[in-house]
Amino acid sequence: MLPLCGLEAAAEGDTLSYRLELSGNASTGDYAPLWFTANRYGLSSERPQSGYLRAGVQYTTRFGHGWSLQSGLDLAGAIDQTAPFVVQQAYADLSWKVLTLSVGAKERGAFPLEKDMRLSSGMMVEGVNARPIPQVRLEMKQYWNVPLTRGWLGLKGHIGYGVLTDGRWRENFVKTGQSFSKRAVYHTKSLMFRVGNAEKFPLTMEIGMLETAQFGGSMWKKQSDGSSIMTANMPNGFKDFLKAIIPIQESTIENIEGNHTGSWNFALNYTAKTWKARVYYEHFFDDHSQLTWQYGRWKDGHIGVEVTLPKNPVVTKVLWEGLCTTDQTGPILYDGVAGSFNDLQMSGGDNYYNHATYPWTHWGQNIGHPFIYGPVYGDDGRLEFHSSRVKAHHIGIGGNPTGELAYRMLLSFTRHWGTYREPLDAVRRQNSMLFELTYAPKRLRGWEFTASCGVDDGNYLGNSVGGMITICKSGLLWTR
Repeated sequence: MLPLCGLEAAAEGDTLSYRLELSGNASTGDYAPLWFTANRYGLSSERPQSGYLRAGVQYTTRFGHGWSLQSGLDLAGAIDQTAPFVVQQAYADLSWKVLTLSVGAKERGAFPLEKDMRLSSGMMVEGVNARPIPQVRLEMKQYWNVPLTRGWLGLKGHIGYGVLTDGRWRENFVKTGQSFSKRAVYHTKSLMFRVGNAEKFPLTMEIGMLETAQFGGSMWKKQSDGSSIMTANMPNGFKDFLKAIIPIQESTIENIEGNHTGSWNFALNYTAKTWKARVYYEHFFDDHSQLTWQYGRWKDGHIGVEVTLPKNPVVTKVLWEGLCTTDQTGPILYDGVAGSFNDLQMSGGDNYYNHATYPWTHWGQNIGHPFIYGPVYGDDGRLEFHSSRVKAHHIGIGGNPTGELAYRMLLSFTRHWGTYREPLDAVRRQNSMLFELTYAPKRLRGWEFTASCGVDDGNYLGNSVGGMITICKSGLLWTR
């Protein structure tokens, strides 16, 4: 498929590249079609009409002996979005062979499971749905072959700390009496293993874990006059940064400080001469019971089947994904402590993505999967996900009819139950569709023109039909 117009498409070497992008959309209904909003790194809006003008530069250089530096600045002016001016990316990556130290806000893709985000419905923990979180991050982005294994064992991973930047937006969003956090610390880490060597045997396996946390910052409360007062400084000392790495409960009836979530990740890959197939699964966890399989419940997660077809002008790749978040360790469970039922631990009802202090949101959008709609879709001024119990099917189809044309179709069918604490009055459905065509004419080097049609139908977000036009120009300012 044609690459997305962007800084990542710049030529390798000692270069300075640029990108200019203009996008606008209009639609009927109370909300824009979901696929006009979802998985666009937060540079989008749930409102029926919105748009942006974006400009960015990226500098790349290599020093020899495996060292390289890449830095980028990406700014946008927006209409009817969460902010009129957006610093979408501002980062510097210093790399040595397979290791990279990345500092700043960057669109980092679907790491570590590496789904095809042009066709996939999303990632469950952290993906491409919300605005990038500025962080300091040490990462191994590609699998590194472990010595003495002859390429049959590889590993990759990352660890990072950052800060959420949407404190002012939260203050403006919440209603009187609501509490919210500012400048919460964000922690993320992963470790993935690859078993197998595709050059010698077509079947490989991936297994690993992604774990994230929010903690620290300060708590505030909205007053009736529109101002806010700080109610608490949350723990954010050196020990708290260490606790975020290994979230251990001191007792079975004491909660861990902050909000911790993550996923177990699995994938099987089959690589033939002319086609590929992949099956993957994310098992989401929101507490220790799901992390450690305490109750043996693996009902919630995101499963996918992806097939890359032999070269043809009709369909390049097709995938199906299924999402389930309805179990959440059941409505409620009681565990005796130390063999006694005088003290009870209440488990279950995990209430995915919701947290009294740190909801899993950045600038109103879910940091994880877009089918669990973020707080921006609510009108009650609460920083909550109103329906985290969801079942969904998703189909993605993409192709390149010619060297200048690429298309994708996304078809999503979801059902919503609300939450255990606040169930919906009835099971609601929402269907979302996207039909998109990208034209990159060879005679107009660096130009891309994308036309999108989005259709939503359902009784949760409602019905909506709309169109989107995106024009992008990228190229080199300087190279050697």
